[in-house]
Amino acid sequence: MKATFITINDNHITLGQFLKLSKVITNGGQARYFLSTNNVLVNELQEQRRGKKLYNGDIVTITNKQFVIQTKGN
Repeated sequence: MKATFITINDNHITLGQFLKLSKVITNGGQARYFLSTNNVLVNELQEQRRGKKLYNGDIVTITNKQFVIQTKGN
């Protein structure tokens, strides 16, 4: 599975913000519903908390798509 890199400006981003930034959802209000109805893994562990903090190197897997978080400059 080929990973897509998502670059963030800060040292972390919440899972809800990530879903919007990566265009998986169109607005932040959809995050809770999306997480409750889809299989979302963070570093291979099931995650449903939209406030979960993601850091440089974290891997988010949604269905057959994989995303890697990277901070600006890395």
